[in-house]
Amino acid sequence: MLNAITERLNVINTQLEPYNPKIVAVTKYFDETTIIEYFKAGLRNFGENRVIDALKKISKLPDEVKNNSKFHLIGHLQTNKVKLAVGNFDLIHSVDSLKLAEAISNEAQRKGIIQDILLQINNAEEDSKFGFSVKSIYDCMAKLTALPSIKIQGLMNIAPLSQNEHYLRILFRDMNKLKNDLSLKFNIELKELSMGMSNDFRIAAEEGATIVRLGRILFKNDL
Repeated sequence: MLNAITERLNVINTQLEPYNPKIVAVTKYFDETTIIEYFKAGLRNFGENRVIDALKKISKLPDEVKNNSKFHLIGHLQTNKVKLAVGNFDLIHSVDSLKLAEAISNEAQRKGIIQDILLQINNAEEDSKFGFSVKSIYDCMAKLTALPSIKIQGLMNIAPLSQNEHYLRILFRDMNKLKNDLSLKFNIELKELSMGMSNDFRIAAEEGATIVRLGRILFKNDL
């Protein structure tokens, strides 16, 4: 099994050259044994959608895996789960409103920590998805950067499921431009750009993704 995982990772890493974004393995449908196997294969970043399920899973991991991995919250975060999420995830990707950012900052301040976050942008303007619009992120950014106990590391988006490479490329390119524009306008260093999943990760990498979130392509076919 380990050899099969390693071979799959080698193929994916070859496809990502020379851009080499960080791979976050989306383990939301798998238990802790899968995380352990992929850790053995060299992965160190794991993404989860549901706070309570993720914390149960993480608690069952051996110390070697737990202490040497980064855990990412990539699913929608409800404000009533903020207390559980803050401090238990290395990076919260899905901060989609000023209200949520304020709640995270307040909880982080209460716990005496700084919580790393990404701001989720809905630049495809899909009604079914959460996130700041491009206009609203400019309107909110000054307030977001003033919050005391969060560190905005960058931006995140979830592109539509589309076979139109040109359209996806434009969305990803616009995200990269937005990251650079916000950095200059608000004098903030935005290092990360989390975009691209199994169906479009290569396009995202080519357009500036520093993090790709991979599920199906990593775990397809039972090993």
